[in-house]
Amino acid sequence: MHKMLGRSPSPKREAISGKRHGLSTTLRTYLLRHAQVLVYSLGQLSRTPVSTFMTAAVIGIALALPTGLHVLLDNAQQLSGGWQGATQISLFLKSNTTDFQARKLVNRLRKLPEIKNVRYISRQQALKEFKTLSGFGDALKALKENPLPAVLVIQPSTEQQSAGIAEQLLDKLKRNPEVDVAQLDMQWIKRLYAIMEIVRHGVIILTALLALAVLLVVGNTIRLAIQNRRDEIVVIKLIGGTDAFIRRPFLYNGVWYGLIGGMIAVILITSALLIISGPVEHLTGLYKSQFELSYLGFGSILNLLMASTLLGLLGSWLAVGRHLREIEPT
Repeated sequence: MHKMLGRSPSPKREAISGKRHGLSTTLRTYLLRHAQVLVYSLGQLSRTPVSTFMTAAVIGIALALPTGLHVLLDNAQQLSGGWQGATQISLFLKSNTTDFQARKLVNRLRKLPEIKNVRYISRQQALKEFKTLSGFGDALKALKENPLPAVLVIQPSTEQQSAGIAEQLLDKLKRNPEVDVAQLDMQWIKRLYAIMEIVRHGVIILTALLALAVLLVVGNTIRLAIQNRRDEIVVIKLIGGTDAFIRRPFLYNGVWYGLIGGMIAVILITSALLIISGPVEHLTGLYKSQFELSYLGFGSILNLLMASTLLGLLGSWLAVGRHLREIEPT
C-alpha cells in the first residue's frame, strides 16, 4: 500500500497536466498580446488627438441623434400614459330629460364599479359656461330657449382606462334611455399614439442609415491609416508577418473610435436632456403634472457603448479585410 501511494504519477497524467499548463500559457500569452495591442493602438490615436476627436465626434453625433429621439419617444409615451388616466366619457342627455331624472341617473351610475366619478352639468350650467368661454354671450341672448343639453362627465375606474375596455363601458352607458349621445374623449390619444408609432418607425429607419454612416466613417478612417502605413505593412509581410498580426492594431483602432464615439453620444444626449428639462417641467407644471424627464439609465448607456464599439469594430474589419489584400510585397 505504501509503495502504491508513493509511486510517481503515470505518464498519462503528466501528459494531461502538461497539456493544461500549455493551454493556460497559450491563453495568457494570447490575452497579453491583445492587451498590448489595445494599449498600443490607443497610444497611436493619442498622437493625433484632433483628427481622432473629430472622427469620434462624427460617430458620436450620428449615434446621439437616433438614441436621443428614442429617449424622447419613451418620455412622450410615459407622459401620454398619464393622460390616459384622464380618459372621460361624456353623456349628452335628451332635451326632454328633467333635472330630477338626470340626478337619478347620476346616482344610479355612481353605484357601478366600473365608474370612479360622475359630474353632472345641468342645462343652465352648460349655457352659463358656454357664454363665458365662447364669447357669444350677446348672441345667445337672442335665443328663446336653452339649446344645450345636460351632460354627465364620467371618469372610469383605473381598471377601465384602456381604450378597449373604455369603449365597452361606453356601449353599456349609451343604452340608458335618458342618453342621446355618448362620446369617449379618447380619440386624440389614439391619434397621438398613431403619430408616435409613425415617428418610432422613422427612428428605426434613421438608426439603420446612421449606423451605415458610422461604418463608412470608420472604414474610411481605417483605409487612410492603412495607406499611410503601407510601407510598414509591406516590410512586415516581407519578414513573415501574418495578416492577422497586421490587422490587429487596425481593428483595435476601430474599437477605440466606436467606444469614444459612444461616450460622446452619451454626453450629448445627457446635455440635451438637461437643457430641455427646465422648460419641460415648466410646461407640465402649467397642466398640474409632476412629470419629469427620464434620462439614459445604466443599461441604456451600456447598450449604446456596446453598439458603438461593435460598429467601430465591424467598420474597421471590413476596411482592413479589403485593403490588406491589395498590399503585397513586389
